Amino acid sequence: MALTVGQTYSGFYLLTQKEIPELHSVGRVFEHIKSGARLFHLQNNDDDNKVFSISFRTPPHDSTGLPHILEHSVLCGSRKFPLKDPFIELAKGSLNTFLNAMTYPDKTMYPVASRNEKDFRNLMDVYMDAVLYPNIDQQPEIFMQEGWHYELDQMEDDLIYKGVVYNEMQGAFSSPEQILFRRIQQSLFPDTPYSTESGGDPDEIPKLTYKEFVNFHKRYYHPSNSYIYLYGDMDVLSYLEWLDKEYLQAFDRINIDSSIGIQPAFSQPIQVEVSYPIAANEQEVNKTYFSYNAVIGTSLDAKLCFAFTILENLLLEVEGAPLKKALLEAGIGKDVFGSYDNSILQPIFSVVAKNADLSQLDDFHHVIQSTLGSLVENGIDKKLILATINTLEFRLREADYGRHPKGLDYNIMSMNSWLYDGDPMMHLQYDWILKELKDKVETDYFEQLIQQYLLDNPHASTVIVKPEKGLAAKKEEEIKEELREYKATLSPEELEDLINQTRRLKEFQGEATPKEDLEKIPLLSLKDINPKADHLPQEEEEIQGVKVLHHPLFTNQITYLNFLFDLVGFNEEELPYIGLLTRVLGKLDTQSYSYEELDKEINLYTGGIQVTLSIYGENGNPKSCLPKLSIRGKSLTEQVPKLLELMGEIIKHSRYMDASRLKDLIGETKSRLEMGIMSQGHVVAANRAESYFSPMAYYQEQTQGISFYQFIAHIDQYFEEKQEEVMGKLQEITDKIFHSTNLLVSLTGEEEEYKAFEAHFLSFLKDLSKEVIEKQPISFSLKNKNEGILTSGKIQYVAKAANFIELGHSYTGVLQVLQTIASLDYLWKEVRVSGGAYGCMAGFSRSGNMYLTSYRDPNLKETLQVYNKMHEYIRNFKTDEREMRKYIIGTMSRIDFPLSPMMKGEKALAYYISGITPEDVQREREEILGTTVEKIQEMEDLIKDSMGQEYICVVGNENKLKGNKEIFKELVELFQ
Repeated sequence: MALTVGQTYSGFYLLTQKEIPELHSVGRVFEHIKSGARLFHLQNNDDDNKVFSISFRTPPHDSTGLPHILEHSVLCGSRKFPLKDPFIELAKGSLNTFLNAMTYPDKTMYPVASRNEKDFRNLMDVYMDAVLYPNIDQQPEIFMQEGWHYELDQMEDDLIYKGVVYNEMQGAFSSPEQILFRRIQQSLFPDTPYSTESGGDPDEIPKLTYKEFVNFHKRYYHPSNSYIYLYGDMDVLSYLEWLDKEYLQAFDRINIDSSIGIQPAFSQPIQVEVSYPIAANEQEVNKTYFSYNAVIGTSLDAKLCFAFTILENLLLEVEGAPLKKALLEAGIGKDVFGSYDNSILQPIFSVVAKNADLSQLDDFHHVIQSTLGSLVENGIDKKLILATINTLEFRLREADYGRHPKGLDYNIMSMNSWLYDGDPMMHLQYDWILKELKDKVETDYFEQLIQQYLLDNPHASTVIVKPEKGLAAKKEEEIKEELREYKATLSPEELEDLINQTRRLKEFQGEATPKEDLEKIPLLSLKDINPKADHLPQEEEEIQGVKVLHHPLFTNQITYLNFLFDLVGFNEEELPYIGLLTRVLGKLDTQSYSYEELDKEINLYTGGIQVTLSIYGENGNPKSCLPKLSIRGKSLTEQVPKLLELMGEIIKHSRYMDASRLKDLIGETKSRLEMGIMSQGHVVAANRAESYFSPMAYYQEQTQGISFYQFIAHIDQYFEEKQEEVMGKLQEITDKIFHSTNLLVSLTGEEEEYKAFEAHFLSFLKDLSKEVIEKQPISFSLKNKNEGILTSGKIQYVAKAANFIELGHSYTGVLQVLQTIASLDYLWKEVRVSGGAYGCMAGFSRSGNMYLTSYRDPNLKETLQVYNKMHEYIRNFKTDEREMRKYIIGTMSRIDFPLSPMMKGEKALAYYISGITPEDVQREREEILGTTVEKIQEMEDLIKDSMGQEYICVVGNENKLKGNKEIFKELVELFQ
């Protein structure tokens, strides 16, 4: 569709229009004449996964979390959609492929996506109404629920703070990494809005008043301060007409000062020191974080942004990255990583050493300065620069963002310039930048960037985050004392007002939304859903006795390979070593390459090689466990011979005898596992609970979970004594795994990709052992531990699990609908809305495993009580045809999530290994689409029996868990 620059379309004046060949798209920038709204349209006729977002520039003025609380609150009812939670109603009953809202340090974004045209328009309507006409000024309970409030049930009770964002940020401020990166930003921009915490500091959140909250919306949530985005295959003129007519015509352009000023450069670097909490049993030694941080120009310099993305990667992320290597060799920290953030006006480059000793600060600075100085003087390895550029280019051209619609990622990239009054296409048109950067590899361009921005730059900071025992308990007591003192100032009448306020809030939360309000959100028909499951193409081939699964799909000349080796014949004691093997393979010296050279070759010629553990289960068999060691690689078809050579080098010729390198990788593994436990506690707790009864979950726990962390922490602590044993065990396990008789290959790509693979696979097989390994059934001695995992965090992750097949029940697609109902209705209302947890979810699998879990939850016992009463909710479950249809549509949204070609290949592979047939998939689909109220009610006994098993695991605050120790069989002190 050809539009003309300078013309007006439904009140939108077209300012610019450009071809963006990198995205196979046309970009158009409009301005709505009457309201002042900006609109960026990316027309992509090849992508039916349409994306819409409306964003606002929302610079915070303090750390009360105002932008964040408002982000939650506007989605709690609006003018056209006055129900209490339209967001959750959309999650229940739309075919969305993305539905969320995000608070950044300087902007708030409200994006949605869908492949269904009617659904997409519904989503747009609800979001536009929510941001422009929310009910927040009519219902103060929204602010109390989502932000914060005093809670007092009875006169003699202790006063407490509650609120969803308050509890969410309690969790965020329990993580040392989160504390670190927040302090980095604040340290570098003391005179701008970036000096505050847009998400909210838990100490500051209770200072926010309802009036300030309402006024912030009035000030910033106006079309004149908005950034509207549309992406995909669409008739844009009809959308412009709708936006103009339904919303923007009602607003006149106004001047809004939401500008974000440039922080004047420092005359010299500064230093900031803060503390983070650790548990009472933890040691403070070697638990400090050091970071060196520098401001790098502005995000309006796209070439500089790309150059520093490359520099951060090559200095700190690739294997053998020179700055990372130098710090680790100097013994500064057990883990070193970097960050380059260009999502704010003045991007930040950071070097972080984790698990260092406080006495090493001078050495930290010295190693950074001397290493960077040496790189400037002697030059960076040119092959390393080219390899790093290739990695970035491959990722950009592949445009596979997993479960994110790629249109959303383009939106986020566009905001990196558009929000600061730049061209929204600046970061999307990267061909010329990559060409210029490649042309500069043979010059000293990158070295001079290091000199200018990292060595000679006074606008820098050092942030030290050190451990402090008892800090969490001290903070907790300070809050309790603050609340006691405040309560003591209140008269009996004021206390009665608080009790009444608490009661009113709970009544508000417990009130059912009127049916007529629910029906104001448009709902699709089940006829809008394809009754037939998607076909996942798969052809079985055999090459010299090795089974090859070919998934013939268009991949734009990229070959996706997955080599899966059966993990058979291993005893329980060897499982953690298998977990360690997946963490070190591909990162060690091999027969032909040092680990640095190996990584350069991988990045120069391929899109990456990863070694992971994939644990499958036989369909419907709760005792089944089918673990595979998976080596995935991808490359352009012309580079398949090189890809196979490098995968073969890793599999056949890795060397485990470099004790120093192994020690570094073990220290890094320990660090990354710690981060995962603190940030993904709900997943960790659920899997740990399942490991009490499920062989699959037990295998995962021993190779990736808490047990694996304990193993890694032990060998890290006693590495000098253990190193020979560890190296020997890794070699022994490698010799047992890598045999051609043990191999299954999965390839995703068209016939051209398959032929390129077939032509060179024989040479890969040539020196792979053909010894037949005896397959032994996997058997573990499982027992119910019911553990509380003690942390210094301020919140809990509460999980309960069971296997319903072992209790005599069967898997059915109805359980997928029950998962939607449980996660987005029962648990949402009880655990999030009433309980104040940030998140909650349920899950049911074909193996019979089921779980309920919560995320950043202030409660423990109360949440378990909610889980235990779920069967009563199911017994009494009643709803009309429209609501039932909503749950089914929401379930199908999850089931039919759009997959990239690589993801389709992986899904077909998983079905093959697990024995899930197309008939099984179709039957599940029909069961979902045929779900009725009666069929949900029939699940009562399944839930009652499952919750009666009492398989519980909670990761959370040590004092909270110790105060409820009767719930647990064991309390585990995880971090030492």
